[in-house]
Amino acid sequence: MKRSTDRILVTHAGSLIRPPELRALIAGKVTGNAFDEAEYQSLLSEKVAEVVRLQEEAGIDIPSDGEYGKRGWTSYVAHRLTGVEIRAPRAGEPEPINVRTAGREGTKFLEFYAAYEPVQNYDWTGVALADAPKERPSDVWECTGPIAYKDAEIKTDIGNFRAALRGRSFAEAFLPVAAPESARGIRINRHYANPDAFLAAMAEALRAEYRAIVDAGFLIQLDDAFLAHEYDRLLVTQNARDVQRWFAGYIEMLNHTIRDIPEEKIRYHVCWGSWNGPHTSDVPLREIVDLILGVKAQAYSLEAANPRHEHEFEVWQEVKLPEGKILIPGVVTHSTNVVEHPELIAMRIRNFARLVGRENVIAGTDCGFSQNWNTIRVHPSIQWAKLQSLAEGARLASRQLWGK
Repeated sequence: MKRSTDRILVTHAGSLIRPPELRALIAGKVTGNAFDEAEYQSLLSEKVAEVVRLQEEAGIDIPSDGEYGKRGWTSYVAHRLTGVEIRAPRAGEPEPINVRTAGREGTKFLEFYAAYEPVQNYDWTGVALADAPKERPSDVWECTGPIAYKDAEIKTDIGNFRAALRGRSFAEAFLPVAAPESARGIRINRHYANPDAFLAAMAEALRAEYRAIVDAGFLIQLDDAFLAHEYDRLLVTQNARDVQRWFAGYIEMLNHTIRDIPEEKIRYHVCWGSWNGPHTSDVPLREIVDLILGVKAQAYSLEAANPRHEHEFEVWQEVKLPEGKILIPGVVTHSTNVVEHPELIAMRIRNFARLVGRENVIAGTDCGFSQNWNTIRVHPSIQWAKLQSLAEGARLASRQLWGK
């Protein structure tokens, strides 16, 4: 993995806002309306090439494909596995758990979430996404048989990304993937003997995806928001010691899953959920940092720009970053349309460089700008303004840190 040896390298968390033409075709696909597969594949290839070009123009050193080939950061997994059924709820069946409101915060801010949930996504063209065609949020994701991986879609992702990168001068490139616990999420298991067996089967299936990306010459980024979010949700019914013990076992299983992938090919991303809610019950970084550093990755991508977690750069005064590891702190956030000033970005970068060493810092974003095909956190123009400001702030920090 490339390091910031003579300047601060710039990347982001992976997911970028899909253009409206692509969203329109995906809407047809997910709702079962008229859909032309050939038209979709042609447009997908074209738009991946475009988003890679735009990242280069914005000053990104380590790009992704924007996750354009996925419906969502974890929901895509269901379409790449056997043994999984997506269906409507049955009569009398409880509604699936809402991950945003299931933790300790959901009961504290009932009025806020009642108002927020119907309007939390907006497509910025005057249509609330809650009223637009989409997969029903109440659909059930159910494991009904043995899980195995189907590789057609990842082959398409790799092919489109490779073609888009051709002739361009990036330091490296990465593809985000769902880590096993986040991929499992809060799903119904009708096949495996217990939740741990279900998770293990999910992990073994996803190994094929991880391996395919690395074999193609790219880095993988293991996205694992459920580490922090499920930690909070489980604290509703369990004590902190038991939750910590369970996640320690999960990290051991995750390391077994990536056992044959070199650490220098792996980035590990953890956030506290991407919605712009209060986040008052987020588990502090210092309580889970040992779990994060236990993952056998070379780089760790963490939220560090939003007002609930920006102060946590100070954790690295107490916790030593292991030798050879890299931090990818979010120095711009995805959860507000305010564009961070480059001088603020440079200051945030310097804070981390002072504590862990400038060569061990790559500038990043808190999370993706569009976790699902129909989830848009900021206006598309703001997304690119933030990435441009990120690159400008990294250039400023580089001059300050290297004196040139």
